[in-house]
Amino acid sequence: MEVPAESWNALLKHEADPSPFMRHEYLAALHLSGCAGPRAGWQAQFVTLWEGDRLCAACPMYLKNHSYGEYVFDWAWANAYSQHGLDYYPKALVAVPFTPVQGARLLAVNAHARSALVQALLEHAGQEDLSSLHLLFVNAEDVEACEAHGLMLRHTVQFHWQNGGSGAGQYTTFEHFLASLQQEKRKKIRQERKKVAEAGVTFRWSRGRDIGPADWGFFYSCYERTYLEHGNAPYLNRDFFLRMAQTMPENWLLFVAEQAGQAIACSLIAIDPARGVAYGRYWGALERVDCLHFEACYYQPISWCIEHGYSRFEGGAQGEHKMARALLPIKTTSAHWLTHPAFADAVERFLAREGQGIDQYVRHLEARSPVKRVSLLPQAVQIAESKED
Repeated sequence: MEVPAESWNALLKHEADPSPFMRHEYLAALHLSGCAGPRAGWQAQFVTLWEGDRLCAACPMYLKNHSYGEYVFDWAWANAYSQHGLDYYPKALVAVPFTPVQGARLLAVNAHARSALVQALLEHAGQEDLSSLHLLFVNAEDVEACEAHGLMLRHTVQFHWQNGGSGAGQYTTFEHFLASLQQEKRKKIRQERKKVAEAGVTFRWSRGRDIGPADWGFFYSCYERTYLEHGNAPYLNRDFFLRMAQTMPENWLLFVAEQAGQAIACSLIAIDPARGVAYGRYWGALERVDCLHFEACYYQPISWCIEHGYSRFEGGAQGEHKMARALLPIKTTSAHWLTHPAFADAVERFLAREGQGIDQYVRHLEARSPVKRVSLLPQAVQIAESKED
């Protein structure tokens, strides 16, 4: 990236929710490692607005000739273009590659600069004769700027764990957290954790520079093997994680599962110490143990978040099964602009229908929440339920 790191990162200080994935170091590692380079179909064309020597607004923009690694799926749109003899690719994408985490995408010193950045993106897409412009996993300020310029909004659902979601303060222990759940869900989690413990599996964690080269190497072996077992090569290569260990060590937390003194699995969690937020990211295993995935990817990170006072643990893209682990549905937003008027009109109608379906889906999920509705339970029922534990 040619933009100076200090200038880029200075823009993050103006954002209400600056995730570590928008840092210069993270984006640069994706490019320098080749994970998000031209050969992988990610042609970087970052857009920046300057006022003299001061960087006022910027965003990571890519020309894409495919839709892999985005987690907001527009394959049907591309197929429709193709069926009508039109080219959908290349398209313009404002996103963090392979990273479905909501946050600021249009970095700006103020709302005026953010609006100017959207206008610059639209003008660029028009001048380059691109089919479309897409901004993925944007925050509320980005949504406002995009709507003002006529972009269409699309919603997807993720699952996040909130520390003390009942509003009664943060949890003090994992058992305190379990006590907030319905008896059936509480029992299921305990059973899953018991299976892992009875298999003789224990965990250790390391954070920041305490994650040594051997642990990083073991992590990548697990991560790569798990991808390959599912018939796919991993999006991220070993060089990317080596760069993370060098340039952003404070943003990583590693859990290693051991059995009979041997490391058998691990999960790598991204963390934002300043904001107290953790992000479920990557995992892998060399041995199969029943319920090990749940322990490594959910229960160990949640327990760590409680112990260290973190307010939120984001479970990543999709995965309704996460609700059974008390990660609750959250709507995320993307913004879209299509050059072709007829297709834009068709997509707008589609998004209206899809949006209604998403709203119904979220209401359906909320009705199945694993969290106890204490205010609706008679006291006798609450007492009986606690005795069942």
